[in-house]
Amino acid sequence: MDIAEQAATFAMFNAMTKWGSLFVGTLILFLTLWFCTGAGFGGAAITAVVVVALGVSLLRSRSEAEAAH
Repeated sequence: MDIAEQAATFAMFNAMTKWGSLFVGTLILFLTLWFCTGAGFGGAAITAVVVVALGVSLLRSRSEAEAAH
């Protein structure tokens, strides 16, 4: 395997793991708050949006810092 292909595969795997973890974690949080607490749909949705916004902000800033190296 060409080293460029291996590096691209590794980078894609890392990106899918990072963004997939954010998605799954947010989904679990949303469903837990919606069905298992008194927060209801509105409270769960607001919390999920905040978590996604923070996650995207932190993951993008970290990605940009790694790309600078």
